[in-house]
Amino acid sequence: MFDYLIVGAGFAGSVLAERLAAGSDKKVLICDKRPHIGGNAYDHYNEAGILVHKYGPHIFHTNSRDVCEYLSRFTEWRPYQHRVRASVDGQIVPIPINLDTINKLYGLNLTSFEVEDFFKKVAEPREQIRTSEDVVVSKVGRELYEKFFRSYTRKQWGLDPSELDASVTSRVPTRTNRDDRYFTDTYQAMPLHGYTRMFENMLDHPNIKILLNCDYQEIEKEIPYKQMIYTGPVDTYFDYCYGRLPYRSLEFKHETHDVAVYQQAPVVNYPNEHLYTRVTEFKYLTGQEHPKTSIVYEFPRSEGDAYYPVPRRENAELYAKYKALAEVTPRVHFVGRLATYKYYNMDQIVAQALTVYGKLTSAKRKEAAVRVGNNGHHPPVKDEPLRRELILTQ
Repeated sequence: MFDYLIVGAGFAGSVLAERLAAGSDKKVLICDKRPHIGGNAYDHYNEAGILVHKYGPHIFHTNSRDVCEYLSRFTEWRPYQHRVRASVDGQIVPIPINLDTINKLYGLNLTSFEVEDFFKKVAEPREQIRTSEDVVVSKVGRELYEKFFRSYTRKQWGLDPSELDASVTSRVPTRTNRDDRYFTDTYQAMPLHGYTRMFENMLDHPNIKILLNCDYQEIEKEIPYKQMIYTGPVDTYFDYCYGRLPYRSLEFKHETHDVAVYQQAPVVNYPNEHLYTRVTEFKYLTGQEHPKTSIVYEFPRSEGDAYYPVPRRENAELYAKYKALAEVTPRVHFVGRLATYKYYNMDQIVAQALTVYGKLTSAKRKEAAVRVGNNGHHPPVKDEPLRRELILTQ
């Protein structure tokens, strides 16, 4: 008898498996339809011996010290600050838009103060910010919106920015200085030996059993368990009883080139007529030294594995129906991006999983307190010290 059947071996499932097994001495079975652990963060060495991210670039960044300290139990870190460029008007320029972007794009020599005035002149204020188009146009005007955002967003989501929630483009700031980092979080780093090694360490516990190439529906009636943690698409779990929730998918085209460096930056966005949205070169991310290099093209798709919930009001309303159903489903806990239909970064999923673990153990403590009141026996308390020091840049 397993205490928990966990569906999905990505961040949400793996963090909860580790905590329940190591922190609460629970017996856990974790299963995944894919042939590997790590979910979309899975990385591996390709035929050329280059470490690549199978499902596109995964960059770790967070402002949460708790999340960093937790993950540092399972990996050392390589300091890394992510930089992205965009191919616009035949030039490769920084994105998010900053001072250098404007100067290079328009052949100007503005200062930070002058570029602030530039943005004010071209901006088209909105009384209310409802859509992703509103977010960008109100900050940088129509021309820059068309150059950097509209086509990219339409490719990525299959919808015009005017049809998407403001949260999509509000994730990308606009800067008046020369800071060309994509993220400004306190902690930015990459797992020194890759994400898969980190997940292997996380799941290396005698209380954890792993089944790969396995759909949970094949085993849930055959293997006894007390509770389930489900991290897949919430509408799938309920057999689409209210209809399908829209998700966006991706197709990846990996290539290895016989050169040491392929492009000018770790990621180059293509907000234009190209069918792909961006190209990633992995050696920038991993720091690996190799005479060859590997890249990946990303092609957004409407069909395929679910990657991104589509943030629109009508989708949120449909999800609310599934959420209400999930909340009254006994012995099943819905965790993660797909199960809660929200675009989370990796650190946010880790934080959510740790929060869910806290609620599960809190509920158990309350049950135990009742038992203590009845028989005077106190349940054991277990916790684990940090296994590695936090090695991150601030």
